[in-house]
Amino acid sequence: MLEVSNISVRYGAIEALRGVSLSVSAGEIVCLIGANGAGKSTVLNAVSGIVPVLTGQITLNGTVTTKMSASKIVTKGVVQVPEGRLVFPNLTVMENLEIGGYTQVQASFKETLPAIFELFPRLAERRQQFAGLMSGGEQQMLAIGRALVAKPKLLVLDEPSMGLAPLVIMDIFKSLRRLRAEMGLTILLVEQNARAALRLSDRGYVLVNGSITKTGPCADLIADPAIREAFLGAAQQSPLKSVKA
Repeated sequence: MLEVSNISVRYGAIEALRGVSLSVSAGEIVCLIGANGAGKSTVLNAVSGIVPVLTGQITLNGTVTTKMSASKIVTKGVVQVPEGRLVFPNLTVMENLEIGGYTQVQASFKETLPAIFELFPRLAERRQQFAGLMSGGEQQMLAIGRALVAKPKLLVLDEPSMGLAPLVIMDIFKSLRRLRAEMGLTILLVEQNARAALRLSDRGYVLVNGSITKTGPCADLIADPAIREAFLGAAQQSPLKSVKA
């Protein structure tokens, strides 16, 4: 589905990505792990058209999206849930969801809404509440629900567990598994909690200083001594031991 081929990205004189290549097949969950500042969010923003690509190419289902605007890429089916959630705090849950569905006709929005409320019942309960008054976990549910309204082919998630309690993280990641199992949704995930990301995903990529240094099935990456030492130490104890049972 997604092919990222040898892309490079610069922020002024700083080379954020160098020759990054990765792929995501339909129905897969693929994660990208690495230290803070490694360039993980930059990869997602390049895929989403938020930052320009200096060299290389990105394709979605055979269509080159490298030079497309972010709004055009959304209509092609790539929808990002940004780091920090970025819900509209002064709008209600329903208004946030409606904004997420701006590319869809009204009938399509109404068809999608029941599935989102079934996945996240808390959103149905709080549909008229201002998003800024919700907890961090509820806002993350809303951010994911807002993305789902756009009917993504590829859901791109940037640090969905950031700032959340362990039990809330478990609920969020279980919801992501349901989206793949029940809807066949394809997911590209950046997650600082490497153990949680690898337990959830099928394949993973390791990003170090703007370059991919290792890739493979997540079971192999978890078993790799270098990966375990760098990313899966005591500070990376995951609350998701049962999520991939």
